[in-house]
Amino acid sequence: AFHNPGRSGAGAYALLQLLIGGAGAAIAARQVWLQSLPKDQVPACGMGLDYMLETLPFSDVLQKVFEGSGECAEKGWEFLHLSIAGWTLVFFVAMIAVSFALVRRD
Repeated sequence: AFHNPGRSGAGAYALLQLLIGGAGAAIAARQVWLQSLPKDQVPACGMGLDYMLETLPFSDVLQKVFEGSGECAEKGWEFLHLSIAGWTLVFFVAMIAVSFALVRRD
């Protein structure tokens, strides 16, 4: 450790870790959900990210990225029957569990 944050600092770090873990888990869970949809229920493919960044305001780009498109339902590769989105979800949930353990420890 580079510094000794004390009890309140450690709690702040645990809260920050919990917030980041929660946001990451929510995004990963949505991706896993998109990948589990039947092909006929996958959202239609939209514009590519490069094109959107060139033509749309950044706030619109963020909104469209989180709406998803058909290409985001592709799994790519799997390891132990989980896609990369599934593994990301597992690790974000583990991050949340560690943050709870840190809060309970103090």
